[in-house]
Amino acid sequence: MLHVVATPIGNLGDLTPRARDALASAELIACEDTRRTWALLSAHQIARPRMISYREGREESAGNQILTALREGREVALCSDGGYPGISDPGYRLVRMVIEAGLPFDVLPGACAIDLALIYSGLPTSSYTFKGFPPRKPGALRRFFEEEREAAHTLVIYESPFRVGPTLAAAHEVLGDRQAAVCIELTKKFERITRGWLSELAAAFADKPVKGEVAIVIAGKHPKFIRATPL
Repeated sequence: MLHVVATPIGNLGDLTPRARDALASAELIACEDTRRTWALLSAHQIARPRMISYREGREESAGNQILTALREGREVALCSDGGYPGISDPGYRLVRMVIEAGLPFDVLPGACAIDLALIYSGLPTSSYTFKGFPPRKPGALRRFFEEEREAAHTLVIYESPFRVGPTLAAAHEVLGDRQAAVCIELTKKFERITRGWLSELAAAFADKPVKGEVAIVIAGKHPKFIRATPL
């Protein structure tokens, strides 16, 4: 059986009992970074089993090793450095391989930065879209936001700590002055949530690289959450 395990995105205490049991009973753990996963196992006093790295660029070779272990009847756990493997992570490719091979798997719920950022933002949660990491090049970044300009749903994205300012500026230019939130280091010691209008946030982060992982939440097209541009 393959267990797709959501792991803490920061605070190691957020590992669920079911996730702990799956990691403790696994004969093989496939993870993004073996060092990060070993730190999690150590924090929860879980003996280290055989571990392999499953990350972008190794999906096929590692995936074949995992399928072999599953066909041998072994317990295998798949996890990323934090959150769900498969969300902005190549874990979904392994899930596809397992489905196509007709092998069983389950998904163990846990922490996810998308949900946390969405709730922390104070913006509508009834309908939202998560689009992962936006493109880096200015033209592609602009087109990325143009696709969302007329949408009423809340938008959630991840971003590199070095590109928060340019991304907010592009969002402001294309979407107008909407309410948004920048969520940094969620569940960690230096967690910080900054809310405001895109114009204010773009200025605040213009020349200010941040430290840690970042999720950005932007309101959809709704008059309540858009500020008119002064004439």
